[in-house]
Amino acid sequence: MVDLRSDTVTRPSAGMREAIASADVGDDVYGEDPMLNEIEQRVAEMFGHEAGLFTPTGSLANQLGLRMLVKPGEEIVCDSQAHIVRAELGAAAVFSGITSRTWETPRGIIEVDQIKGFVRPDGGPHLVSTTAIALENTHNFGGGTIQPIDRMHAVRNFATSIGLAVHLDGARLWNAHVATGVSLREYGTTADTISVCLSKGLGAPVGSVLVSTAERIAGARVWRKRYGGGMRQAGVLAAAGLYALDHNIDRLSEDHARATRLGEAIAVLSEGIVDLDSVQTNMVVLELAGTGWKAAELAAQAREQGVLISALGPTFVRLVTHLDLDDDDIDRAIEVVSSLLASRSA
Repeated sequence: MVDLRSDTVTRPSAGMREAIASADVGDDVYGEDPMLNEIEQRVAEMFGHEAGLFTPTGSLANQLGLRMLVKPGEEIVCDSQAHIVRAELGAAAVFSGITSRTWETPRGIIEVDQIKGFVRPDGGPHLVSTTAIALENTHNFGGGTIQPIDRMHAVRNFATSIGLAVHLDGARLWNAHVATGVSLREYGTTADTISVCLSKGLGAPVGSVLVSTAERIAGARVWRKRYGGGMRQAGVLAAAGLYALDHNIDRLSEDHARATRLGEAIAVLSEGIVDLDSVQTNMVVLELAGTGWKAAELAAQAREQGVLISALGPTFVRLVTHLDLDDDDIDRAIEVVSSLLASRSA
C-alpha cells in the first residue's frame, strides 16, 4: 500500500529502532529518566524557552499548554479549523473548563486586524473574558499551509499589548522551519507555550514536547500526572525522538518536493481541484466539488488499487507525504488518483 493518509503512519527506521533498544532509562515520574530529561531540555533550547515536557500525544501537549494559560470559565480564541477545536474532542472544555470562540480564515492563515476586533480581554461580570489566542503552524486542516512569520509576530505583539497570552500548536512547525528557513528560535518568540510533535514528519512512533517557562512546565507536569499521563521508563520513546531530531529534520524538504510534484500532476486534470499556492509543505488538498466524485468514494476506490488517502469532508481529500514514501510511491499515487479522476471528467 502507498499510504498517503497522514505522516503519522510512519514506522521507526532501523537506526531509530537501534536507538530505542539501547536507550538509557529511569523512572520519569521521579524525574530520573535521562533520555526524557535530555529531550525536554534540548527541545526547549531549540526554541529558546526555559523548559520542556514530553507527552505521549500532541493533543495532550496542546491541552496542557492551554491549561497553563487559561483559567476555567475563560476563553481561548482561534480560527475555526484549528486542531485544538476541531480534532481534540472538546478536551479544553471537558478537562479545563475552557470555553472557545472561533473566526473564519482562508486555509487557516491568520490576520491580526481580524483578531483585534474579536477578542474581549475583560468581559466583566456578564461576558466571557478572552485570556489567550491560539495559532497553528503548519495548519493541518488548511492543508499544510504556513503561517507567515510577520503575521505571527503581529499577533504576538498585539496579544502582549493587551495582556493576552499566545499558544502555538506547532505539531508540524518543523515543516514550516524547513520550508521557510525561519529559525526555530524565532518561532519560539511568537508564543508563550508551544507544542511540537515528534511522531509526524520526524517519524518517531510516539511523542510530543511542550515548551514554555520553567514555572509553567512545572505546573504542566502536575497536570500531566493528574490526567493520567505520567510515565515510567519512557526513555525508549525519548530515544526515538532524539534520533528523529538528529536525522529527520532537514530531510523534510524531500517530503515537500514530493507533495509539490503530486499536486502539480493532479492539478492539470481539473481546474480548481488543487490550489497549488497552498501546497507549501507535505500536504496536498483535493477539492472534488464539480468532479463527480465524493471524497469517501474516491478514497474507497483508490484503496482498492493500493493507494490510501484521507476523506476529511464530503468533497475534501488530503494526501500527505512522509519519510516512508519514495519517488516510485508518488508515481503510483499519481497514476491511480489521476486515472480515477479522469474517468469521470471525460
